[in-house]
Amino acid sequence: MFIKSKKFIPYNGDLKENVRQLRQNATKAEKKLWYEYLRGHEYRFVRQKIIGNYIIDFYCQKLKLAIEIDGESHLGDRNEEYDKTRTAELDRFGIKVLRFWNNEVVDGLSGVESCIEEEVVNRVALLRKEG
Repeated sequence: MFIKSKKFIPYNGDLKENVRQLRQNATKAEKKLWYEYLRGHEYRFVRQKIIGNYIIDFYCQKLKLAIEIDGESHLGDRNEEYDKTRTAELDRFGIKVLRFWNNEVVDGLSGVESCIEEEVVNRVALLRKEG
């Protein structure tokens, strides 16, 4: 996996209105993660980033790190298969996806933060290796 992948990461501009709606109607978990942790993070994260035909909850371009907050809509075989396909497609662009459940963020933000920080350290190490 390469962070400095030279692969073109596609952008579907038709999703712009969806992004606006998602930002305006963020879930409790998304708001908590954003305002209490990611907004002031050392590495810049953005909310609701369009990548290909997908909208990523939180994304750090420098680290190619995506964070997804999942709720009940992600349950069920069909939705779980969609998430697997989506993650595999993002992986082809060198993007690492971390997934958390809403309740993990709301009830245990410090654990989520620790997991994210561990991955940030891993991604920074990859950046340094690639020079």
